[in-house]
Amino acid sequence: MTTFTKEHTPAEIVKTFPKAADLFKQFKIDFCCGGDKPLHQVFEKKTELDGEQVLEQLNSFYSEWIDKGNVGTDWDTVTSSELIDHIIERHHNYLHEELPALEQFVVKIARVHGGNHPHLLELQMLYDHFKADMEAHLAEEETEVFPKIREYEKNPNPELLQTINELNDDMESEHQATGDLLSQMNELTNDFNPPADACNSYRITYARLAELEANTFDHIHLENNILFKKLA
Repeated sequence: MTTFTKEHTPAEIVKTFPKAADLFKQFKIDFCCGGDKPLHQVFEKKTELDGEQVLEQLNSFYSEWIDKGNVGTDWDTVTSSELIDHIIERHHNYLHEELPALEQFVVKIARVHGGNHPHLLELQMLYDHFKADMEAHLAEEETEVFPKIREYEKNPNPELLQTINELNDDMESEHQATGDLLSQMNELTNDFNPPADACNSYRITYARLAELEANTFDHIHLENNILFKKLA
């Protein structure tokens, strides 16, 4: 069994042990957009973290996970097309349904509670920006990026690969902007923790935003650190 060290990157760790994403989110360690830096660099910047304690907890959780018979997906053996199918089913379809549905909740709590909680008005603006960006991003991936990757898998050629890698660079830049918007929403809402006087709609909105954040970070990780690297 692998023992994770400070030389491993968060992206490598989540690739092997998907549940590590939960721990990294708890400690606000980036495993998707900036997940390619070794942990020792992360700990040097995040001085509030005890690196040894984080590693001990990480390896303990991993050992328990393995002991329960869990086996992570070996993404190196999965074809690009199979991974794209997984991304669309697990992440794109979720976003197509959740983005417009969640918008109604964000708008509602901003309208009803924005007077007493003015940060909700800013949250609505950030969410509108996030939704518009993500809808355009999903469309570009589904109509441009993914079809070209599928085509390359069947008929590889250097010209098509160059086009794909240029598109992937653009996608990674957009992923970074998406991550920044999620970070702003997270900070604005105190890690999506509703205030004591929050009504049920307020609490539901924050819970769904937290789920959106988790799903999107996993989504970005699969693309940046696995799919795109298959073609780099």
